[in-house]
Amino acid sequence: MKILLPPSETKRPGGTGAPVSLGALALPALAPERDAAAAALVALAADPAAAARVHKLSERQLGDIDHNAALRSAPTMAAVDRYTGVLYDALDAASLDAGARRWLNAHVWIHSAPFGPIAALDAIPTYRLAAGTALPGIAPVRRPWARATSEAMAQEAPPFVLDLRSEAYVALGPVPASVPSAYVRVVTTEGRALNHFNKKAKGELVRALAEDRPRVRSLAALRAWSDARSITMRRGEQAGVLELVTEA
Repeated sequence: MKILLPPSETKRPGGTGAPVSLGALALPALAPERDAAAAALVALAADPAAAARVHKLSERQLGDIDHNAALRSAPTMAAVDRYTGVLYDALDAASLDAGARRWLNAHVWIHSAPFGPIAALDAIPTYRLAAGTALPGIAPVRRPWARATSEAMAQEAPPFVLDLRSEAYVALGPVPASVPSAYVRVVTTEGRALNHFNKKAKGELVRALAEDRPRVRSLAALRAWSDARSITMRRGEQAGVLELVTEA
C-alpha cells in the first residue's frame, strides 16, 4: 500500500542534511519536472517584488522568498519532519520509533508542489509554493505535473493507494485508473464533512498505521485492520470514496 498525503503550508525551518538531490527522491522519473520547478522558483526569487505577488505573500511572509532563492543549496530534513500543522502534529512522526519511521518511508508519499510525491524520509529544504500557483515560464503548476505524476505512479504500480490529499493536490497528479485506490473523506457519524478535524483524523490514521505496520494490499485488508483498531471506515456514496468517521 501507498498512502498519499498533502504537504503543509507551514514548515519547520533549518535542517542538518545535505542540499536536496532531486534525482534521489522517490519516483525518480519526475526528475525533469522537479528540476524545472526548482529552476523557476529560484529564478522568480531573484525578483522579490514579483515573487511576493506570485506567491501572494504578506509582509511577514517575505522571508519565504529567501528560502526559495536557496532551494538548491539550503540544508534539508526528512519531509515528514519538515511539514508542520494539524495533520503533521497529529502524526507526530518524530516521536515514532525507528521501525515505524521506516514503515512511513516505505508506504507514504507526501505530495509537495515543487517536488511531486516524495517519500516520508526524503530530505527536502523549506520552500514556498502552493498547488495553484502559476510559476512564470511553466504555467500553473498542475499542467506539467499531472500527467507525469500519474504516469510515475503507474510505473511504481503499488497494489493499493489510500489517497488522503486535498483536491488541489489530487489535481497535480490523479491516481491512475490502473492502480486500485480509495479517496478518503473525513465525516461525522451523521455524514457531515469536517475541516479542522479532517486533518487531525488523517494524521491520527497514518500514525496508527505506522505503529501497527499492517500488510495492506487492498481496500478489504485496510478495512479489516481498521475494524480491529476500532477505527470506523465505510464506503462513501460516491464510487472510490472511503469515509473515515470521527467525532467533531
